[in-house]
Amino acid sequence: MKKRNLFILLPLFILYCCNSDKLNVDVSSVETQPLQLLRLEDDLFALNSTNFDEQTEKIKSKYGTFYERFLINPLGVNGSKDSAYKALVLDFVKDQNVREAYDYVKKMYPTSKFEHITSEVDACVKRFKYHFPKRKLPTRLITCTTGWNYAFAYLDSALVISLDMYLGDTSKFYQMLRYPQYQTRKMNEAHLLPDIARGWMLTEFDNNMPENTLLNHTIFYGKLYYAINALLPNTADSLIIGYTAKQMKTCAEYEKNYWSYFAEKNRLYENNMNTIRELTSEGPFTGAISKECPPRIAMWIGWQIVRSYMKNNDKVTLEELMDDTNAQKILSKSKYRP
Repeated sequence: MKKRNLFILLPLFILYCCNSDKLNVDVSSVETQPLQLLRLEDDLFALNSTNFDEQTEKIKSKYGTFYERFLINPLGVNGSKDSAYKALVLDFVKDQNVREAYDYVKKMYPTSKFEHITSEVDACVKRFKYHFPKRKLPTRLITCTTGWNYAFAYLDSALVISLDMYLGDTSKFYQMLRYPQYQTRKMNEAHLLPDIARGWMLTEFDNNMPENTLLNHTIFYGKLYYAINALLPNTADSLIIGYTAKQMKTCAEYEKNYWSYFAEKNRLYENNMNTIRELTSEGPFTGAISKECPPRIAMWIGWQIVRSYMKNNDKVTLEELMDDTNAQKILSKSKYRP
């Protein structure tokens, strides 16, 4: 089976829930339009050589810009005007492994189940509007299968989730593709909502920093996880950041040691990208510290710094936090002392 390139493969993420009163806001009076749920995989896999021309016109009208973008990455088609469009789409839906994965998707995620998930995403949208009243809101939730190309996308006002990336950690497809265990353990239904929130926040708030230092990366991801917590105030921290129970326990036990590692030798002001990647990249552990240290430890430390900052600066709103690019100020005013 051919392994295709990933588009946005999220570091896929029930334990240790930190339910902040400041984030668990009342959104009962916030008015938003319910998301329209669209199942692109059903429309695609209903195509055949006989109905293709008629049905794809309906699909293009139904899905708009997203459909054209969808074709480019998973299918390798340069839009619906590409001369190879029909042949490549039919090859995709006839592929034995792709079609079998679609059958699993239909069994695991029937529309009745996804309507419930959509209502949970609607609640996220309400909280987003509460905290960011001037920002544009998504209007659609689109499910699809991408041939294991990417997990999430956000474009054309649509939150898009690729369900063949959430078939469970024992899925034979992930074994065939040789995905590592630290990745597949998060490719399940429990991580759908956190991944949607995380992918959405990553597209809303760009990681553009005046200086490319470890401190800026640490604070950026700390703000990101704090924002996800705001959208999902009752979701366990372990799901938000993608750690196991053991990894969460390790963080709690060695928080002071991890912070000392960052604080000593001015490591926070390191601008070597290899060093930054060692402390922010996905993997089974953070090798720069130890094999017991959870991966992306800089992100977890950043989250604790931002929590401390918001606790000690209670007049700062979430919107003000996300707009603030002064990482040094946030660190200084956080009074973070584990």
